[in-house]
Amino acid sequence: MPKLSMRDAENRHRSIYLLPNAFTTAALFAGFYAVVQAMNNQFEAAAIAIFAAMVLDGMDGRVARLTNTQSAFGEQYDSLSDMTSFGVAPALVMYEWMLNELGRWGWLAAFVYVAGAALRLARFNANIGVVDKRFFQGLPSPSAAALVAGFVWLAVDNKLPIHDAFMAWTAFVVTMYAGIAMVTNVPFYSGKSFALGRSVPFWVILVVVAAFVFVSSDPPVVLFGLFVIYGVSGWFLLAWRWSRARRLQRNRLRNGG
Repeated sequence: MPKLSMRDAENRHRSIYLLPNAFTTAALFAGFYAVVQAMNNQFEAAAIAIFAAMVLDGMDGRVARLTNTQSAFGEQYDSLSDMTSFGVAPALVMYEWMLNELGRWGWLAAFVYVAGAALRLARFNANIGVVDKRFFQGLPSPSAAALVAGFVWLAVDNKLPIHDAFMAWTAFVVTMYAGIAMVTNVPFYSGKSFALGRSVPFWVILVVVAAFVFVSSDPPVVLFGLFVIYGVSGWFLLAWRWSRARRLQRNRLRNGG
């Protein structure tokens, strides 16, 4: 296969490709649709739209890598789409659903989330090629959006007492945690080491089928539970790294002494 010249490679990097950007546009539409549905008090549809945006966002990058259609335009477009679908949309959905009952504390929590998403995306773009690709630095914005949207979907689907003060402050805590977790240095497993083009054993397919069945049994409960586990997993990984570092330091001091 002939090698691309430097000029051809630069033109390719600046090109605009239809397939991956179509997925990005669909994710952007899903985020916008979530905002519209929240304004119409259709909160379950709004939450589902955010999860649909997550799926589409996960596909655009994979499709670009599999078809070798990565571009600078796609990277910037994806970030702007993520800011809408996983930054603005979840905050507005949560505010319209519950946080508005808390007055200024409600919109402050929503703003903290939006600001956290913006800072998270900016830091991610600035640190590409610098950090360990196996782990995210801070909670990724799609997972933070899943925490917020998952809580809304869980409460609406199970008809929880949404006008209870306890629910309002729980929504406040979930939103604040998601916003702050995005700008921490806590490591979260990225899953980027898993290659779709690589052959896998047959049992992996069975696990995937079982996962689909498990999620479909009760999507609001299962998805929110899974993302809660992922949302706190980074702290356990950080504690394990800290404990391991201390143990290695003690061993080094003992051997040196």
